[in-house]
Amino acid sequence: MIKITASELKQILDLTPPSQNILLAGKHGIGKSQILTNFYESKGMKVVPLFLGQMSDPGDLIGLLNKNESTGKTDFMPPYWFPTDGKPIVLFLDELNRARPEILQTIMDLALNKTLAGKKLPEGSRIISAVNTGDEYQLTDLDPALVSRFNVFEFLPSVPEWLLWAEKNGIDNRIVRFISENPDYLDGTTLRREDMGLEKSPDRRGWERLSEIIKNAPNAGGDIYKKISAGIIGMQAATKFFAALSENRILSPVEILTQNFKDMEDTIKGYSTPDLAIVNESLFRYIESDKYDKSKAKAIAKNLDSYFGLLILEMKQEAMGHFANLFSGGSYPHAVTFIMLNAPKLQTKIIKFVDSI
Repeated sequence: MIKITASELKQILDLTPPSQNILLAGKHGIGKSQILTNFYESKGMKVVPLFLGQMSDPGDLIGLLNKNESTGKTDFMPPYWFPTDGKPIVLFLDELNRARPEILQTIMDLALNKTLAGKKLPEGSRIISAVNTGDEYQLTDLDPALVSRFNVFEFLPSVPEWLLWAEKNGIDNRIVRFISENPDYLDGTTLRREDMGLEKSPDRRGWERLSEIIKNAPNAGGDIYKKISAGIIGMQAATKFFAALSENRILSPVEILTQNFKDMEDTIKGYSTPDLAIVNESLFRYIESDKYDKSKAKAIAKNLDSYFGLLILEMKQEAMGHFANLFSGGSYPHAVTFIMLNAPKLQTKIIKFVDSI
């Protein structure tokens, strides 16, 4: 199965005609529905999510039988979600491989002809489905004939994509810092799970819930916070997270870009190349998020220039190369524009460094 990131998914959605269906496979809590909803609503299309795993019989999907008084025959009353204004919709069939077999049979005609119980979706409507993959789920095998009606992708948003989303959406900076240093803990991909039932492991939804609880608690280090965290992201991830908080090794982008840079020089000089790579990404993410105080733009630009200047003085070649790649890579367009407008001397230093390689 071909793997795609969030940015690639958006390109695929743009390039795929409405006549073709898309199926996204992946773990729970990785943002499938959120990305789809935001993408299509920004284009003025309504997204209708249907959780197939919660439907007990086809009537939940296609509606109920009703006598047509004008014809004397029975037909199906449209279900609550069926569009009656003629405008195209995005029908998001979530939990496809949790649906009962009789529900899946109903989906066959819908996926092939955009038709449900004789009623056709408005022209231009799209069908997108999502399935969970993994041994920990209770799933229904899908008929190959049904799968053939979809373009199938394994959806795996990258950690940098999530970190940028987290920065833009106000996720607690301690969580952002922890995930940037420990990317395997975002989705718990490498954690050992001894209990496939109620044992918790981290996922993106869980980190967002934890942020809601600790973001207004600067000293969220007490036992109750640790227990709450373990109930959300699992004991192993919670233990690692709070241990990292106590170490507090790497300066945040807010500290580096808004405080007296001289006070931080010695700390930054002691960072390893991997540490500096984390710092580089965090600085670009912070500016890209557009959440900074605009009145401090000049001060931020000055500190950013000082930071790169320190890398030059300390001859941190790999860190400088990584910083230059972020500048030219296309992932942080707003940050690049910020540098071009507010820190032209820094742009000159970057270009000079690249030319010297």
